[in-house]
Amino acid sequence: MPNIPMIDYDSASQAIRAAHDEELRLRGRMTNMKRTLLHSPQAHRIYAEWFTLRAELLPHVDDRAIHVFCRAISEEAGSRIAVTFFRRAITLSGADPDALDLRDVDSLMDRFGRAIVRDSRAIPPEIWADLKARYDAKILVDLVALGGIMLATAVFNNVVAVPFDQELEPFAANGA
Repeated sequence: MPNIPMIDYDSASQAIRAAHDEELRLRGRMTNMKRTLLHSPQAHRIYAEWFTLRAELLPHVDDRAIHVFCRAISEEAGSRIAVTFFRRAITLSGADPDALDLRDVDSLMDRFGRAIVRDSRAIPPEIWADLKARYDAKILVDLVALGGIMLATAVFNNVVAVPFDQELEPFAANGA
């Protein structure tokens, strides 16, 4: 049982309906997390900045590396919804999330994402050295900010007990 219900579109305010409709226009789908966040269009907008940061990163960090990064954060934070969202993304890209052959950049993103959740005050120096060898300061800022939003997403889903989206079921890990 969720701690906060999802919005009811028919009885929602005009501002909530407008934010809902805009989300559908922009991304073509409405997840249970978004339906819950929309009680506050401002909170929804802030969490949706994940997409803005991803767009900033894409010329420098490909989607696969971003998905690996976000999945690592989600796994460490224990967010079944977020983990499965990125398992689906990896699957739809043509890869097997259970047997993913990690490229160097994927391995780096996986290690960085996990380190952020384990102890954000103590990212291992070798991870920072590898990141700085690959990316400039703007990309690093965007990457850390994306990771922060991803961690906030995992926390939101866990704290609120957002219902698992049915469309994610086929992509859930065995036993998850």
